Amino acid sequence: MPQIKCTDLTLGYGSQEIFSRLSFEVNAGDYLCIVGENGSGKTTLMKTLLGLTKPLKGSIEFSDGVTARTIGYLPQQTDVQRDFPASVREIVLSGCLGHDGFRPFYNKADKALAARSMERMNITDLSRRCYRELSGGQQQRVLLARALCATEKILLLDEPVAGLDPKVTAEMYELIESLNKADGVTVIMISHDVDKALQYASHILHIGSDIFFGTKDEFLNTKKEER
Repeated sequence: MPQIKCTDLTLGYGSQEIFSRLSFEVNAGDYLCIVGENGSGKTTLMKTLLGLTKPLKGSIEFSDGVTARTIGYLPQQTDVQRDFPASVREIVLSGCLGHDGFRPFYNKADKALAARSMERMNITDLSRRCYRELSGGQQQRVLLARALCATEKILLLDEPVAGLDPKVTAEMYELIESLNKADGVTVIMISHDVDKALQYASHILHIGSDIFFGTKDEFLNTKKEER
């Protein structure tokens, strides 16, 4: 069974459709890159997978213990979020809030999970630092550690390298690849960089005027046939 199976999805706002009849599935260990033009509905699709937006039509099925509440999410940041006055540890711990419903405090398991997530992202030494004092690359590592506290099965990443310099961008891609290959975490990532998507992804989902879903090799073959 796929971890996520989408069938004949139509997404939009009110009666206005963004795209329709989208079907794809994500299996454990996949690295799916979602590409497409600006405004094609990539972020709306992610929000739908997270249960934040309802599809106009179609269905989304989860298996392997996955639910919309147990998916780790790294969204695009706003300027206000970048200036958030909390410690790194507090932000990483907040990824545990979805565990077992609302709790007014974090238990030992939550704190241990946060410590492991910070160690995996190599930010343990930043745990007491104020988030807003960090560099863009450090902030993304913090948010990735937070997402790992929500789940160790599936990560949804919305343009995780946006605004980062080339060196930090390369480091972030390597970190995400390690989580996928070494730790077996399923990755679903929105990317505007098709070349990088083709370098790291196992599967490609292109949405917009043309819709494509398949393996990286199938996508490349399709592009060759179009030339």
